[in-house]
Amino acid sequence: MLAGISRSLARRGPPFPLAATAAAAAAAMSSSSTRANVSDRPISPDTTRVAWVGTGVMGQSMAGHLLGAGYALTVFNRTASKAQGLVSRGASLADSPRAAAAAADVIFLMVGFPSDVRYTALDPSTGALAGLAPGGVLVDMTTSDPTLAAEIAAAAAAAGCSAVDAPVSGGDRGARNATLSIFAGGDAAIVARLAPLFKLMGNALYMGGPGAGQRAKLGNQIAIASTMVGLVEGMVYAHKAGLDVAKWLEAISTGAAGSKSLELYGKRILERDMAAGFYVRHFVKDLGICLSECQAMGLSLPGLALAQQLYVSLIAHGEGGLGTQALILAIERLNNTSLEKKD
Repeated sequence: MLAGISRSLARRGPPFPLAATAAAAAAAMSSSSTRANVSDRPISPDTTRVAWVGTGVMGQSMAGHLLGAGYALTVFNRTASKAQGLVSRGASLADSPRAAAAAADVIFLMVGFPSDVRYTALDPSTGALAGLAPGGVLVDMTTSDPTLAAEIAAAAAAAGCSAVDAPVSGGDRGARNATLSIFAGGDAAIVARLAPLFKLMGNALYMGGPGAGQRAKLGNQIAIASTMVGLVEGMVYAHKAGLDVAKWLEAISTGAAGSKSLELYGKRILERDMAAGFYVRHFVKDLGICLSECQAMGLSLPGLALAQQLYVSLIAHGEGGLGTQALILAIERLNNTSLEKKD
């Protein structure tokens, strides 16, 4: 604790004058006490400052719930205009993740790709951990690489902080309605302490140590991928069979084929609403991480591989900025048909 104290070279005095040594010791004890106070303090709007990095489709709503609950909020987004909705409601705007973290006890990340997570969290000049005070907590809610989550957790611990990986499922509707499923990985006590914040966004379940939240989310994405393929294939079949697809969706929704994907996307597909609640390009990223994990495990999941290729075809057609329900376009192209018209 005293390694950073400058040695005094004052005239003939001892290398560590008693007054300086006492002052340094007091400062070290104060720093340790501050860290303990921050990490032990109950989380509430009166005691906890929050920061948020990434105010896109999901982040805007999720951060908005924290602001609405009375938390002092600092935000950062690469495109500052996308944070203006929160700023107009009282949030402060930072000029970097580091500056946002310096103004917070808990900082959340909700960015796009693992490379964004690495830069946002770990960059030595502008990253969040460079600005987060000892005792602070970094929560990454991006779907990312489990090994990166473990790396961030180790870097946070080395800085006297904590890190939790807490990706979410539920799409833009879940973000707006605060009904997200949150998969939390990291120290169990830290995850439990974050409960007042997680409850404002949805339901958090503790999955295990660092990286476990990410692995739980990847399993979620694997299940969704094949479910989406089944949904759009069923819709194309019903269309070609001459059925009223809307009535068909209603009929299957209360049976064994009912699913959250059907609930969220069936009507959107019929209305040709391809606006992103979750971007195709981000889903392709997620499925790519899943495939890498499977390769490392020696695991063969052909349904996952097929779904990933179908979604990659959307990117090849310039449709990476659409929502995941745009998978219908790939199946329509394979069959030279469209739900928009009768064949």
